[in-house]
Amino acid sequence: MTPRLKTATSALCAAMLAITAAAHGAATPPQPGAFVARIDLTGPIGPAAAEYVDNALQRATRDGAKAVVLEMDTPGGLSESMRQIVASILASHEPVIGYVAPAGARAASAGTYILYACPVAAMAPATHLGAATPVSLDGGGTMPEPASADSAARPSTPDDAESTKVLNDAEASIRSLAQLNDRNADWAGQSVRGAATLTADEAAQKHVVDLTAASLPALLASLESRRVHVDGHDVTLHLGGLPVRDYAPNWRTQLLGLVTHPTVAYLLLLAGMYGLVLEAFHPGALLPGVAGAICLLVGLYALQLLPVNYAGLALMLLGVALILAEALMPTVGAIGIGGVLAFVIGSVMLFDAGVPGYAVNLGVIAGVALCGVVALVLLLRLVARSRHARTFNGDVQMLLVTGELTQPIDAGGEGWARIGGERWRVHCEAGLPAGTRVRVVGRDGLLLRVTRA
Repeated sequence: MTPRLKTATSALCAAMLAITAAAHGAATPPQPGAFVARIDLTGPIGPAAAEYVDNALQRATRDGAKAVVLEMDTPGGLSESMRQIVASILASHEPVIGYVAPAGARAASAGTYILYACPVAAMAPATHLGAATPVSLDGGGTMPEPASADSAARPSTPDDAESTKVLNDAEASIRSLAQLNDRNADWAGQSVRGAATLTADEAAQKHVVDLTAASLPALLASLESRRVHVDGHDVTLHLGGLPVRDYAPNWRTQLLGLVTHPTVAYLLLLAGMYGLVLEAFHPGALLPGVAGAICLLVGLYALQLLPVNYAGLALMLLGVALILAEALMPTVGAIGIGGVLAFVIGSVMLFDAGVPGYAVNLGVIAGVALCGVVALVLLLRLVARSRHARTFNGDVQMLLVTGELTQPIDAGGEGWARIGGERWRVHCEAGLPAGTRVRVVGRDGLLLRVTRA
C-alpha cells in the first residue's frame, strides 16, 4: 500500500469515527435518575390552581426534572391567578411544555395565555383553544365582533375607556408571550379582541402551537433534539424514553380548591348565617353558634378569592332577613315570599357567571329555595291553626279548671289546692276537707276563689 493511499484511508476512517461519535452523541441515552415531571391543571383557574402550579414547578426543579409537562384542560378563570401561573412558567429554570390533553380538552380564556407562555405548546387531537377576551366581574360591556379569517381589519373595540384599557392590556400581554416564544402574535390578538378559537390541527397550521401529539410518550418522542429558549439560554431537549413523574396537589391546595369552589363557598355562607341565627334564638346551645361562626369565616375567606358580585350578596342577606322577619312577625307570607325571591335572585347573581367555571350550581340553589318555601308554608299553616286553637290560659280559661284541695279549709278561710298541675292558694266560703274536688269561680291576683266541684 502506498503512503498516499494509507493517508487517504486513515482520513476516511477518522471521518467515519467522527460521524459515528456525533450520531452517538445526538442519541445520548437518558441519564440515570432523569425524569419528566407532569402537572395536571384541570378545572377553573383560581388561587388554588396558581399555588399548585407554582409549588409543583419549584418541587420539580429541586428534584432534578429535565422538563415539566403542564397538562391542561381548563375553561379559564381569574385573570390574577392566570398571571401568577404565567409568571411561574417564565421564571422556571426547566423547560415547561404546555399540553392540552386528553382528547376533548380545552385551553380556553385564561388557558390560552398560559399555553402561549410555555416554551413548547402542544395539543392532542380533538382539543381546542382560544376565546381569550377578558370579561369584567359585572358582566357588562359588549363583546367585540371577531375578525374574519381573510380580513385584515381589526375587530371593533368597546366604547368605554375602562373596557378599552383592559382589552388593550390583555392583548399586549398575550402578544408579548407569542413574540417571546416565536408564535403567531396576530392570531393571539384576535383571540383577545374577537374571542377567536382554533382546533388542534388549525392551531398547528397557524403556528399558534408547535405540534400535535396523541399521547404524552408520543409528544416527548416528537420533541427529541428540539432547541427551546428557557431562562435566558437555549436548551436542547432529550426527553424520549424518560419516565414521567406526577406532581399531585398537596392537602392544602386540595382544601383551598374545595373551599373556593363556588357551590361549596355558597353552602358555607348559608350554614354560617343560619347557624348564628339558631344560636340567637336558642342562647347557650353553643353548637350552632360555633359551627356557624367557623362556616361563616371560611365562607368569607373563600369569597375574597372568588369573583363576587356584591349586589347578589346583598340580595341574599336581604332575603334571609325577610324570611326571619316572616318567622318572627307572620304577615300571611307577604314578607316571606319576597325574601325567598330576593334570596334566589341573589344566589344566581352571587358569583359572576361571565368568568368561566365560577357559578353556583343551579340545582343547589333550587334545593335551598325549595326548603325555604316548604318552611314558609309550614310556618303559615301553624299560624293559621293557632288562630282557631282554644285558649290555654287567662281568666276565662281558669273558670273551667278543676282541682283538688291539698289541705282542709274552714268556712270563709284560705288554703292550698293543686289546680292544673300547679299549687295555688285558694279561698272558699264553705268549709271543705282535704282531697275535695273544687272548681275555680274567680281570681283575685294570685288567689283563686273556689267552690265544691
